[in-house]
Parts: sequence; C-alpha cells; structure tokens
Amino acid sequence: MTESDEAPESPSLTRRRRTFLAPLWAMWLLAVGVFAILVAVGSSWHSATTTTVVLVRHAEKQLGAISDAPLSPEGEKRADRLAQMFGDSQEFGRIRKIYVTNTRRTQQTALRLSQRIGLNSEVVDAKTDSKELAKRVLKENRGARALIVGHSNTVPEIVQALSGEKTVPPMGEDEYDTLYVVTVPSFGPATVLRMKY
Repeated sequence: MTESDEAPESPSLTRRRRTFLAPLWAMWLLAVGVFAILVAVGSSWHSATTTTVVLVRHAEKQLGAISDAPLSPEGEKRADRLAQMFGDSQEFGRIRKIYVTNTRRTQQTALRLSQRIGLNSEVVDAKTDSKELAKRVLKENRGARALIVGHSNTVPEIVQALSGEKTVPPMGEDEYDTLYVVTVPSFGPATVLRMKY
C-alpha cells in the first residue's frame, strides 16, 4: 500500500469531537455568568440599608420679641416632649445626628434632646436649598437615623425632597405639632409617616 492509498482521517470525526466539547464550554461560561450575577445581587442586597429621617418645625417662639426670638414657655414644653420621645438612653434605635438652622428657635427646640443623648447639633444655614440638605442628610446618615429641626416653609420641602412625594401639605403659621418620619430604603420607594406630638 502506498502513502496515497492510506485512508485519510475523516473530517466528520473531528467535527463530532468539537461538537461534543462545545456544550461543556457553553455550560461552563453560563455557570460563571450566573455565579457573577449572584455575587453582584448578594453584594447589593447585603449593602442595602434604610435611612430614617425625623422632621419637625421649631417649637413655639416668643411673639413680638426680637427677630431671632427664643422659645416661648409653650415651645419649651414641646422641646421637652421631643426630647422625651427620641431621647432614650438605649443605644439601639437612637437618633445619630441632629440638624438645626442658624436660628435660636431651632437650636433651642433640639437642645434638650441633644443634651439627653449626648450629641451636638449640626448647624446649617436656614437658606440652604431643601434638595441639597436632603441629599446631604441621606449621604451622611446612610442606614442610620437623623432629626431635622426646620421651619414652616422648609419642612414640607425637605419631606418632598427626601420622599419624592409631590403633595406634601404646607404647614400653617400656627402649626407646631406636626412631625414627619421619612423612611428611605436603598432600593424601592420612600415612605412618609405624618403624626402629631
């Protein structure tokens, strides 16, 4: 037999071998892809948090005194009530940061609470944009709890900026007892609880 008489290797045999290995490679790549997706989802789920922000207007102020009026006796009682509500000595569930404006009435409203839980209030300019303040509070308190003491015109705006709600009712001039609790999860919509204190 000559060299030319030898039967050449069948190309179909080679094709079959490659066809047999192709599903294994595809399954391996699919498994790696699924694993990567599961790791990403697990990591996102593990890092998911919920931030809670409590918002109140400053308590009642003395009328006709000075431009930066202090709290009235009624306002001092309301500030005491706020401290009693959120000033638990337990570490669990406690307010972690307090924001007040550069006015005496907001600072005095938060003073008893800050003394009770041993926190210094962070002073922000009363003219700070509500959306900017909402972003800052969410960034600085990720997964924690914060209190904002604002004004009748700013509290509804901040609630709207935190929650995305379009119809937050305005506060009346004599409305000092409204309290909002805005819960902002990492994933999903925010929720708002409105109550009186």
